[in-house]
Amino acid sequence: MKNVTKILAVLLISVFFSAKINAQYGYVESFPNLPNFSLPIEMVLMNDGTNRFMVAQQRGLIYIIENTPNVSTRKVFCDLSSKVAQSGSETGLLGLALHPDFANNGYFYVNYTLGSLSTIARYQRSSINPDTVLLSTEKIIMTQAQPFSNHNGGCVRFGADGYLYISFGDGGSGGDPQGNGQNKNTLLGKILRIDVNTNDPYLIPPTNYFADSVGAYKKEIYAYGLRNVWKFAFDSLTNLLYAADVGQTAFEEVDIIENGKNYGWNKMEGFQCYPSNSCDTTGKGFIRPILAYGRSLGISITGGTVYRGTEIPLLFGRYIYGDYGTGRVWAATYTGPGNPVVVNELFDSPHSISAFAVDHNKIMYYLSYGNGRVMKITGPPTSVIKLNNEIPNAFNLKQNYPNPFNPSTKINFAIPSSETVSLKVYDMNGKLVADLINNEVLSAGNYTNDFNAIGLSSGIYLYKLTAGNFVDTKRMVMLK
Repeated sequence: MKNVTKILAVLLISVFFSAKINAQYGYVESFPNLPNFSLPIEMVLMNDGTNRFMVAQQRGLIYIIENTPNVSTRKVFCDLSSKVAQSGSETGLLGLALHPDFANNGYFYVNYTLGSLSTIARYQRSSINPDTVLLSTEKIIMTQAQPFSNHNGGCVRFGADGYLYISFGDGGSGGDPQGNGQNKNTLLGKILRIDVNTNDPYLIPPTNYFADSVGAYKKEIYAYGLRNVWKFAFDSLTNLLYAADVGQTAFEEVDIIENGKNYGWNKMEGFQCYPSNSCDTTGKGFIRPILAYGRSLGISITGGTVYRGTEIPLLFGRYIYGDYGTGRVWAATYTGPGNPVVVNELFDSPHSISAFAVDHNKIMYYLSYGNGRVMKITGPPTSVIKLNNEIPNAFNLKQNYPNPFNPSTKINFAIPSSETVSLKVYDMNGKLVADLINNEVLSAGNYTNDFNAIGLSSGIYLYKLTAGNFVDTKRMVMLK
């Protein structure tokens, strides 16, 4: 995250990006009756069986709110204002994560700065009043000296493996003057993985790539060569780890983080050499990002997560992220190494986006840092669903099933490349009776669409698929 002003004019020029902005996507205020939050940086679902969120503010307050549209009050859950830095755009309380067994042990973890130190600490909520926390329960897990005030990273997340993942930036200033990104003897410029399920501060997971290293290598390192990962997140279905790494002067990027891999900073920024175009990357083993965008699109990426909800089926399986500087929000379709990544802009907002969040229904939200509001992402509630991550070899409109049907049937189709798609149903007189997909940009894949003909008469109907230059029509029969 950077302390920047809103850029008013941007152009879509990246080769990864579709030039089409889909007006059907947008945002609404989730909790219009709540007071404004002050510099919110994280919102996490309380995994304790209650329908509530924790919202963390940069200067140390953590609130509890009910996840209901008409909520008008909030409770102070924890006040860390005496513990965290009270000034600076990249200092203070930066990250919050609840232990997977939070419902029983009440543990949560924070990443904060004070003075020249970053601190990872654990707190425990009260067993008497579970909506409060005593500062006396603080357990320091880790500290890291910061040579400059910026590039502190700040994200903390638990993986499905039960380990705690942590991001620290490269130490700050500009261009990583100390070379921390490539230095495996420091925790700076890294994503770390530690085991906090111990009476000691933490243990090194035995599967960490450098766990058995000899010498000064930091065994906590999970991945290195990162500049300033502000937010990262696991895909809840595949467990892939997506990290949004804030760039220096030219590119913002998204990386798929793997154990022991080197992501190139400060020798690479995005897909290019840093600081020049003449560097030697031969044999360096740098892992390229899955996507990058330049300064015409944004200046400070805020990582989100892979959408696994059902409210907006067209986003299922797509990585949703935004830019703090421009307020733009995108959806990226990643189907594996070597496959092209298709990116579509969903909408342009006036907000400085500091974090994304999901609730127990996988509905997706983002935090507006400047005005302290919580926004819900909205989109077309179509019934088209991507079936898998396979990329078909050709366009194909399949026969609906069942056929005949009463009153519903499924229509399947395949597209081998990202296309603008429409799927319409007509009666035998050529009258449009259903607009199932209305010029939506879909990535390559196999899709299914549920068509419910309730209210229509028995008879023969035509369904027509248009995908780019491909057009096909088939018949189906409804029998009541």
